[in-house]
Amino acid sequence: MIMQAEDKKIYTPEEYLEFEVNSEERHEYINTEIVLMTGGTPNHNQIALNLSGALNFALKRQPYRVFVTDQRLWIQKKRIYTYPDVMVVQGELQLQEGRRDTITNPLMIAEVLSASTRSYDKDAKFAAYRTIPNFKEYLLIDQYTMHIEQYFKTEQKRWTFAEYDNVDETVTLNSIPFQILIEDLYDKVEFESTEIATSDS
Repeated sequence: MIMQAEDKKIYTPEEYLEFEVNSEERHEYINTEIVLMTGGTPNHNQIALNLSGALNFALKRQPYRVFVTDQRLWIQKKRIYTYPDVMVVQGELQLQEGRRDTITNPLMIAEVLSASTRSYDKDAKFAAYRTIPNFKEYLLIDQYTMHIEQYFKTEQKRWTFAEYDNVDETVTLNSIPFQILIEDLYDKVEFESTEIATSDS
């Protein structure tokens, strides 16, 4: 999703939640700042749908919950409220104290990269996700070309990296019993020209 700062006013988490519950648009909260999340592209939506649908089917009747796009996550150590593109929770949901709409314990998160959020998703946002005790795996999926980056936790403060860019490759998750063909992940995704792909318009 594309992010735009609303203003430079300082907000408390409580003020953000009151604002967000009554808003028709979705916003992130990043350490006192409210940031508007505007709509994504058809490719962005298609990739998130392909992945979440495959996960939900593969994990049926297993102790996992799959969430897509509209589920709010609270990252306590970084004071961030955000809406990951796809999340998987293992076992019981852990909710933020006093809330029924905000989870805190994702095992796996996937983000579909946009031009405006690519650097943030790879750096600061990944660093924030790593402060979540349950978090063990991260997928970064390019919407402009066939490319996936995979990070999975092997031990405390140690992560392993893999990448995929061929249509006949398979992404196998390490934290969850799941795998998906790159061809299926990008099903119905239409890549645009380089000039168009550099813009989120």
